[in-house]
Amino acid sequence: ELSTAEAKRVLDELRDLQVFYINIGGGEPMIRRDFFEIVEYSIANQLGVKFSTNGAFIDRPKAQQLASMDYLDIQLSIDGVDAATNDAVRGEGSYAMARRAMDNLAEAGFGPFKISVVVTRHNVDQLDGFKAIADSYGAQLRVTRLRPSGRGADSWHDLHPTNAQQMQIYQWLLANGENVLTGDSFFHLNALGAPLPGLNMCGAGRVVCLIDPIGDVYACPFVIHDQFKAGSVRDEGGFAKVWKQSELFLSLREPESAGACSSCGSYDACQGGCMAAKFFTGLPLDGPDPECVIGNAESQLLKVPAGIAPKPAMDHSKPVTISRRKPASV
Repeated sequence: ELSTAEAKRVLDELRDLQVFYINIGGGEPMIRRDFFEIVEYSIANQLGVKFSTNGAFIDRPKAQQLASMDYLDIQLSIDGVDAATNDAVRGEGSYAMARRAMDNLAEAGFGPFKISVVVTRHNVDQLDGFKAIADSYGAQLRVTRLRPSGRGADSWHDLHPTNAQQMQIYQWLLANGENVLTGDSFFHLNALGAPLPGLNMCGAGRVVCLIDPIGDVYACPFVIHDQFKAGSVRDEGGFAKVWKQSELFLSLREPESAGACSSCGSYDACQGGCMAAKFFTGLPLDGPDPECVIGNAESQLLKVPAGIAPKPAMDHSKPVTISRRKPASV
């Protein structure tokens, strides 16, 4: 794992590259003993910080400390509007823990934090409920797509929304998208009609990348695999050299070929979908998104032999026991 000094050197590089904010994820980022030292160092260098958390460490004193800091954004993760739905995916007691953290932040006067939700077939009917929870705190809702990477690799086939639910998500985002963040993760739905708010493109290696806990640099947080590893911040030249000179990143910045989607009239709208979703379901990168709403991926998915889809190269987070209780009906 990167030491505190190494992390600060990376932050210095990001400042010099005029990066304006970083997103610290996990696992659970607050488990690092130097978490606040790194956050404070980043903010002091005019690098805004956004971090995603399950809320486990946000007690009242920590909430007060966070509320006293500027240029800081917090995303609290839940995957259900009730304990039954959420805890079936995120683990026993995780819903109460997240709500307690929200209460502590609100009490401390933190301001409009984010509530982050990964949309699955079990919570898609709860989107209005998630929005109501966010509104009750004066928070902002952020909904993102479930991708078959990381821990989602083993559960994607069971949890990703059905075709009918994809349409439901699209219609809901059209109605609420101006007030709901998506991390630009649903641009594959643009093939259905009017474009959703956002960049509507894959930013891997173009506007985003991932630095993992040991300093390896990947094109995207959702493609932790050797094929998408661009280098390491510990290599000569550090992160700046990786970002500017990596062959992988330079290739990703070239114009894309429509490939198998070239004959589809919706390609300009959806851009072929998500690279990570294609890669970890065994589809070619120039093929259709596995959740293509036109249906162009259905036959190709059937041709992928069992067990051949790539697996993430490594996972530095610590495992948890996941409850498999049936989610509550809504």
